[in-house]
Amino acid sequence: MAAAPPPAPPPITTIDLLQFSEIVDNARTDGERGQNTGVVATANDGRPDVALKGSLMVLDADHLAWWERSKRETYANLGKNTKVAIWVRNPVRDRRSFRFYGTARIVEDPAESERVWERVVQLEKDMDKEQKGVAVIVRVDRVRAGPFDIQRR
Repeated sequence: MAAAPPPAPPPITTIDLLQFSEIVDNARTDGERGQNTGVVATANDGRPDVALKGSLMVLDADHLAWWERSKRETYANLGKNTKVAIWVRNPVRDRRSFRFYGTARIVEDPAESERVWERVVQLEKDMDKEQKGVAVIVRVDRVRAGPFDIQRR
């Protein structure tokens, strides 16, 4: 008997990040000792970097955001290359890992920055009590779950 063909990939839909809100917004606080979180990948002149972002959130249907409190490699890389990949794992809410691809920008507008800060989880706010970090917003163009694209512009 011939082996059954692999399952077909899910249909690709347009971008709507709201369905991932519970998974992304709670990744830092779900699970044992907040071991689930988002990881942001950036690159500068061909040198990649990855960083944990415990404040990662779904901002709206098109955007993810985080509070960039350390302002080190990720911050420097975004000044030269705004393309990012974000990996989120939160098995408390969904067994799949998600990858989001898009274009990031460091927020300059104080009101927009405050909109992100207000939604940062308290655990992360406590690590930047003087609010010296900056908000970063990512317009997402592609979402993957496992090996499949599930959303794309």
